[in-house]
Amino acid sequence: MKTVGIIAEYNPFHNGHAYHIAKAKEITGADYCIVVMSGNFVQRGAPAITDKYTRAEAALLNGADLVLELPVCYALSSAEYFASGAVALLDKLGVTDTLCFGSECGDLSILSEFARKLSNEDEQFKQVINRHLKRGLTYPNARNIALETCAPHLNAHLNVLTTPNNILGIEYCKALYRRGSRIQPYTLHRAGASYHDASLSSSYCSALAIREAISCSGLLSSGSGHLDDIRSLMPQSAYELLAEQYQKTFPILPDDFSLPLHYRLLSEQSADYADYADIDSSLSARISKKLPSYRSFTDFCELLKTKNRTYTHISRSLMHIYLGICKEDFKTYQSEDYIYYARMLGFRKGAEPLLTAVKSHSSIPLLSKLADAETLLAGNGQKMLAKDIYAGHLYQSVVQHKFPDYASTDTEYTKQIRKV
Repeated sequence: MKTVGIIAEYNPFHNGHAYHIAKAKEITGADYCIVVMSGNFVQRGAPAITDKYTRAEAALLNGADLVLELPVCYALSSAEYFASGAVALLDKLGVTDTLCFGSECGDLSILSEFARKLSNEDEQFKQVINRHLKRGLTYPNARNIALETCAPHLNAHLNVLTTPNNILGIEYCKALYRRGSRIQPYTLHRAGASYHDASLSSSYCSALAIREAISCSGLLSSGSGHLDDIRSLMPQSAYELLAEQYQKTFPILPDDFSLPLHYRLLSEQSADYADYADIDSSLSARISKKLPSYRSFTDFCELLKTKNRTYTHISRSLMHIYLGICKEDFKTYQSEDYIYYARMLGFRKGAEPLLTAVKSHSSIPLLSKLADAETLLAGNGQKMLAKDIYAGHLYQSVVQHKFPDYASTDTEYTKQIRKV
């Protein structure tokens, strides 16, 4: 039995994702595909446009065999921690043979070379980075200068560090190397539109383009017929899932969280925001200074961003405050090898041999029911899971307030995993 792992957000699931699953199985010869997917919050520091169970079901209807939730602390992290958490989860299952990811360059040898260099930073490399960080450069820019200085043989390929899927691919490879994992990486050249392309110009457009099409005023009228512009951009089964929930539980947009986020920022103002992940004393002070000008989540992100602090960094930082994700949590989890459990969001009927293999070989418990967690998890594992549950309930509360006539009253404890 061969198994390929995929790390994804599916925000929302579209044609490119279906292609990725099919090609990943094809080029690796895998019998099964395990997806590690972000839950209700995603890496750019925002809520997912629709809930994690709907997105998991879309993946299962289009080739995935098992979908597991990436804990929210990693789902809302920088590329390095996002990759480290997801790779650790796949590795600890004990059955994952390969990891297949998309990249703009499509050249595994180049990505692997960067990963090897960046996973074994020598003293000179660290000194160059630190020197330029003190000058006010962002970490990516300081890192690029260090590579130019300490790894001149890579200078011809530095452009690969400018695109998001290449960067994630390098981080996946770094995480595999640092773990000494037996999982073999594969990469697919990213087909269709780029990650940041917001146009609906082809059948393989970006998730960003689909989200913007859904959230624009012309598509937010009543009735699922207004989703017709995106019908051709995703598999029919995924479209039907969205159409069924349109204006009932979805779309959920960043500014739907404006009021609860504002309350959280005000309630924490007397403390130090710098205790939260990704926030230093300078950003903490800036948040406090600008808080009287708060109007909405997205407006506040624009207000806080600077030349050296991107919108994504700001939005992720604010979400860390909102969800209570602290720096000390990361230090603890990293020291204990990142992951304590594998929480199921859904599986495909017919994938029972895969589930049996995971249960036999995994070094962490496979959670299909939250009720089992109390006996299967110890202190920090329960703490990590409690944050996932909390994040799920906060997301659900916004859904219920936005769509009071339709939203389910199910909680994280009563929601059923999807079986397709």
